[in-house]
Amino acid sequence: MSTFLGWGGRIRGLFTDTKGPWGPSSGGGDSGAEPPSDDGHGNGPWGEPPRRGRRSITGGAGISQLDDLLRRSRARFGGGGGGGLPGRPDRSLIIWAIIGFILIWLVFTSTHSISPGQRGVVTRFGRYSYTLGPGVGFTLPSPIERVKKIDVETIRTIDLGSESADDLMLTGDQNLIDLAYSVRWNIRTPELYLFQLAQPDDTIKEVAESAMRAVVSRVSLNDAMGDRRAEIEGQVAQNMQRILDSYHAGIQVQGIAIKQADPPDEVNDAFKQVTAAQQDAQTYINNANAYSLQLRQKAQGEATAFDKVYEQYKLAPEVTRRRMYYETMEQVLSKVDKTIVEAPGVTPYLPLPEVKKGQQQQAQQQ
Repeated sequence: MSTFLGWGGRIRGLFTDTKGPWGPSSGGGDSGAEPPSDDGHGNGPWGEPPRRGRRSITGGAGISQLDDLLRRSRARFGGGGGGGLPGRPDRSLIIWAIIGFILIWLVFTSTHSISPGQRGVVTRFGRYSYTLGPGVGFTLPSPIERVKKIDVETIRTIDLGSESADDLMLTGDQNLIDLAYSVRWNIRTPELYLFQLAQPDDTIKEVAESAMRAVVSRVSLNDAMGDRRAEIEGQVAQNMQRILDSYHAGIQVQGIAIKQADPPDEVNDAFKQVTAAQQDAQTYINNANAYSLQLRQKAQGEATAFDKVYEQYKLAPEVTRRRMYYETMEQVLSKVDKTIVEAPGVTPYLPLPEVKKGQQQQAQQQ
């Protein structure tokens, strides 16, 4: 009977708290100590009456298991009553750090600030979804939706020509010309610019070269080098815009600027001389036109003055005739040497003006 009671005490110790009335339990009976038996009168170690029945044995064990579970949970999640394992971070801090990182990631990948000169192209799982305008826009977090900002106001420039012999173009009069020009463009529709053309810059270069060759082939060399440059630039810009629109490129051509229009290097000197002669001829023509215009204006002024004199002559013919006679004689006689002799007699005359003129000529000869 005593052996049975001893084994019963050991089993009860496995389900009770680690600190019982007899000190910490070994859990496996390594020390070999057994709880003291009662005092022979059926009382416990502190003199209390013995607890009988199955309920008294298992009830305490259930409470001890619940306390142990609560204590382990508090220790696992950083609560009191045991803390964490030494040398390891607190699990609650790791959980809060993960939550904070997720929140920051959601905010930064879902909120987008678009400047006035930009547009935000939104792709959902790599497929185009919609475009964000200027301001603050909201999307689903990455990697569900991604935003690519595109500058739509900056004017971009591409320079073409004068790089190799292949850049020479054939004019309408079967001459070669070396052209250097630039293309100014910007992005009009960002989603088309991103997804319709694999290499937008190369496409713009090829379209510009094709449009320029097509226009130059319809004009002469002198026109391409002379006054029709502005017309050529406008036609090239229109042709480029039409071709790019057919490609759905989303590009707006702002203009073409021809910076150089020269013949090939082999005949460049001769063409320069011809150009200089043409410029000199045009200068002489302009001077002659200016002189003829001056004479025409002077004749018109004199005719207008004569008409006014004639109107006065019709009002008083005798007075006007005498006045015209005096004015005419004054203009004629003021330019010649003259001698005035009064009638009826001839007064002795001393040609003082002639003497004075002779003295001046002698002084100049000396």
